[in-house]
Amino acid sequence: MNDACEPAYESDALAAQYCDAHYGEEHFGVPNAPAACAEVCLELMEGRAKGHALDLGCALGRSSFELARGGFRRVTGLDFSASFCCLANRLRNEGSLRYALPEEGELVSFRVISLAELGLEHVRERVSFHRADACDLPPAFAGYDLVLAANLIDRLHSPRRFLSSIRGRLKPGGVLVISSPYSWMEEHTRKAEWLGGYRDGCRAVWSLDGLQEALAPHFRPLGEPRPLPFVIRESRRKFQHSIAELTAWELL
Repeated sequence: MNDACEPAYESDALAAQYCDAHYGEEHFGVPNAPAACAEVCLELMEGRAKGHALDLGCALGRSSFELARGGFRRVTGLDFSASFCCLANRLRNEGSLRYALPEEGELVSFRVISLAELGLEHVRERVSFHRADACDLPPAFAGYDLVLAANLIDRLHSPRRFLSSIRGRLKPGGVLVISSPYSWMEEHTRKAEWLGGYRDGCRAVWSLDGLQEALAPHFRPLGEPRPLPFVIRESRRKFQHSIAELTAWELL
């Protein structure tokens, strides 16, 4: 795939996985995770202003569209991947996206995402997508009522820097939602930056502890952590089944 989004069908394997994860059918009875994540966000925002939301690590943008459908006047989706942003914008602008879904070896099936069929056609003008580094956001990305960071924190090069600065992107009383399986890997994040998943002497350090420590000076938790399962289809007979932990925080 190239950044010009030229292929008639998107054939990049990773992009196809995310097309399916965001807009494909459910697998093994697990609800669509980006839509479910947006649903939790909307539940948390009941009685609060729904002016502008920021969807960090938006990938193909399903949560962004769902937040707009749920009442947000504007939703900005950001992702570090230029390819993902390109595809999300094509879907927004054209209302549909075709992709080739791996089945077995070289065999693929062809699928089409349609915003109209998903009931999302009417909100696409309220959604925009841009490429950005979540750890180094331009100043213009600020003033949000909600910031969603789904499946992002354990892929950042500096999650502690992200957590220490994210309050500057929210309005007073704004809500931060973080969902992650905490699958820390040194190829993405050097171990000194991990929020958890390691031992400090004899003490086991868990990622939730690291999140609480990093956010406590400026946020209070909203409710208890909750599980958020998700499935990524690699081929007809190979799937990844993960269970993220979703936490919500209100800016003091």
